[in-house]
Amino acid sequence: MRNVVTPRELRRKWQHDHLLKLIVADVMSAATASFVVYLCHGRSEVFTLLPLLWPAALLVVRAYGKRQLGYGSEDHRRIARAALALGALAVLGSELVLGQDRLVHDAVLGLAGAAALTSALRAALRGRLGAADEPRRVLVVGHPDAVDTFAASLAGRAARGLRLVGACYTARPTLGPAADPKLPVFGGPDNILSAVRRTGAELAVVLPDPALDELAMRRLGWALHGEGVELLLGPMLGDVAASRLTVRTVGGVPMVHVRAPARSGAARLPKEILDRLLAALGLLLLTPLLLVLAVLVRFSSPGPAFFQQRRVGLDGEPFTMFKFRTMLHNAESLRTELAELNLNTEGPLFKVRKDPRTTALGRFLRRYSLDELPQLINVLAGHMSLVGPRPPLPEETLDYDEVTRRRLLVKPGLTGLWQVSGRSDLPWHEAVRLDLSYVDNWSHSLDALILLRTTGAVARGKGAY
Repeated sequence: MRNVVTPRELRRKWQHDHLLKLIVADVMSAATASFVVYLCHGRSEVFTLLPLLWPAALLVVRAYGKRQLGYGSEDHRRIARAALALGALAVLGSELVLGQDRLVHDAVLGLAGAAALTSALRAALRGRLGAADEPRRVLVVGHPDAVDTFAASLAGRAARGLRLVGACYTARPTLGPAADPKLPVFGGPDNILSAVRRTGAELAVVLPDPALDELAMRRLGWALHGEGVELLLGPMLGDVAASRLTVRTVGGVPMVHVRAPARSGAARLPKEILDRLLAALGLLLLTPLLLVLAVLVRFSSPGPAFFQQRRVGLDGEPFTMFKFRTMLHNAESLRTELAELNLNTEGPLFKVRKDPRTTALGRFLRRYSLDELPQLINVLAGHMSLVGPRPPLPEETLDYDEVTRRRLLVKPGLTGLWQVSGRSDLPWHEAVRLDLSYVDNWSHSLDALILLRTTGAVARGKGAY
């Protein structure tokens, strides 16, 4: 009888093979970096020790754990921790034992090179995972409404490496269409184990529900552990970055602590300085391009080269935003005639695909976001940031409720989560959700990630109209 390889067994084999590749890549990274230092300075200490200590440091910070395989952001953080730990060890060893200051210099150079090469090689390995990296099969347990929300969230964000294969409801579903009508339902809490076996699920995500008390959750955890299935508990809070969550024990009971959003002046000061420096540099380097585009816009159709519009910024303060004009000079007067073509019927935005008011040059500028470049002036003036929520029109904010108004707690951005997640194709509620997620979970690393993703989003031109 022919043996059938289950998805779980295939994943375990892939994890084993991938782990070996990671170790080889890490040793090669450390050896290469240390060899370069040796060629430059002719010292053998770093060349001898770094290839041995670097994989050991990565092991200490759990960079080889199963949960980290294939996930980039956590991988980069652990690599940075390993480099900092070894750097501190090099300083301590130099001061207390060796008394050689040059060793610290060589060690820092070697560690920086090893960390950079390790990150690059691991990213390349993640990009070549291939068909062997099958998505992890997920069974979700909870109230039907919560399950639908969870399924829609995964589908909307195209969660990498996860695939819902079934659900178990803790109550009767309410009337109405399900978020994913193709998601099979295998009964209630008593059917979880049989559902796991039937679907080959590797993860069971349990959403908060009063029907699942402490004893039921403990028994479920025991049973799933016996099946080799991981148990994940979904938090009641949505759109909270993992970096804001820590587990604390209070009175012997584990609690999830949610750190407050970083909005203090001290936390934002580096962002303010960097925004203005990069905006000034961008304007300086892009001046020839801006002049050419201004001339092209000016002579492509009647009207000025720049379009000025009142927008709402930090704390509801209005400002004048600059863009290259992409429409006919009388576009606003023609808006009422196109009301029936508005695609955004659920929110205050006015969106028309293939808007007849847009000029031929304007369509090109919008596709590649070149019309937004003059907003670097707004960034330099302090009205906007390089990264932030979409700058709203004053009439949009009149209908903001208490939740939506939180978008105004930070400066609007030249780009943002809305830019890299679909642009004008996003429905109103999804654009608001992304903006609020940015406001609550802001960090310097999130800004850097959005700026990197913006290049790809602009190059694809999807959702720009």
